[in-house]
Amino acid sequence: MPKQEQAAQAGQGLALALGLATILVWGLNFPLQKTLFQAMGPEGFLFLRYLLMPLCAAGLLCWRYGRHWPRLSRADWGALLRLGLIGQGLHLALASYGVHWSTAFSSSVLLACGPVFTLLILRASGIEILSRAQVAGVAVAATGALLFMSDKLLAAQWTASGGDLVLLAAAALFSYYTVASKPLIERHGGVLVMCLATLIASLPVLALSAPAAARVDWAGLSPWLWLGAAWAILASGFAGWLAWGYVNERRGVARTAPLIYLMPPIAGLSAWLSTGESFSAVKLLAAAITLGGVAMAQFANRARPIPSGEPE
Repeated sequence: MPKQEQAAQAGQGLALALGLATILVWGLNFPLQKTLFQAMGPEGFLFLRYLLMPLCAAGLLCWRYGRHWPRLSRADWGALLRLGLIGQGLHLALASYGVHWSTAFSSSVLLACGPVFTLLILRASGIEILSRAQVAGVAVAATGALLFMSDKLLAAQWTASGGDLVLLAAAALFSYYTVASKPLIERHGGVLVMCLATLIASLPVLALSAPAAARVDWAGLSPWLWLGAAWAILASGFAGWLAWGYVNERRGVARTAPLIYLMPPIAGLSAWLSTGESFSAVKLLAAAITLGGVAMAQFANRARPIPSGEPE
């Protein structure tokens, strides 16, 4: 086998291993976040996150570009402003509140519905036409999500039910980020786009979360909680997204996306072992239906682009 082919295979193997490690970190992060939110609240975590993330983003940009960062057009800055405020800041805020109000397993399942929202956004934007199989997948995923949330609704657990709805909204916003960032990433690269979006989101998130963060007893947090917060922010948040971008670049989005479906089982198992979270048979069945519908919508009979001049 030629050395070049061997190197390519080794690179693919490394990318797969890195992708699996990233999914493992993200799955374990759900019960960790629940613990952190109990100690500092979602606002305190967001405040801490956006104290550290901008430092990491600026440091990475300086390491990569030095003091002279790439110049962007006014249109690109406008798109980045929307990405930072909506796709990152608002998305992460909603995801944090959703995880806090809901459960670790529910959070992982509902956030994994993102590909369905991505397809719907592409169709609404006139970029792609959905096949019948994909429309069926969207319907199956929606049915599974309703069944998944039914136990909380029937038991009048309004806080947890609201958390589930907030998580679906967060998944939709991340899908918006995925679609809207693609042209910018193609022009400027994923590192620059992610880091600048982080910097843009920082001031608004810090301003909104500061009053609640000021009431947190930071001195009373144990060293283990500080270590967990650092891991959740730096390893799962910052390094995780960089690693995921690298894996997508090396393996391609279509080959990497199925790894997402490993995240709910990891989150559910870790929540069961660490916090004693329990799951009914209906819950597990609904999760399987939801993820099956998402997989069907994403991979069965791929959508085709809308030809120029074809009515939507």
